[in-house]
Amino acid sequence: MMKQAQQMQERLQQQMAELRAEGDAGGGMVKVVINGAKQVQSLKIDPEVVSKDDIEMLQDLIVAAINDAHRKADEEMSQKMGGMLPPGMKLPGL
Repeated sequence: MMKQAQQMQERLQQQMAELRAEGDAGGGMVKVVINGAKQVQSLKIDPEVVSKDDIEMLQDLIVAAINDAHRKADEEMSQKMGGMLPPGMKLPGL
């Protein structure tokens, strides 16, 4: 049983490393790509949204895009893991 748990953990870690989730905010003005471990892989900011007079808006858009990407990564991992877990068992934090 321990060997099965270890194999499941290894598969989960591999899937997390391969997973890519993209979040956006401001109608796509800010885009973030994260991996399954929720590490930011890339951040793209449309030059039109950059204004030294409204830096708070840009900061809010970045945070919103990251949060959107996290939510999408959680959903995708939950869907992928749903078939691997015994009935009624859920992943912690998802």
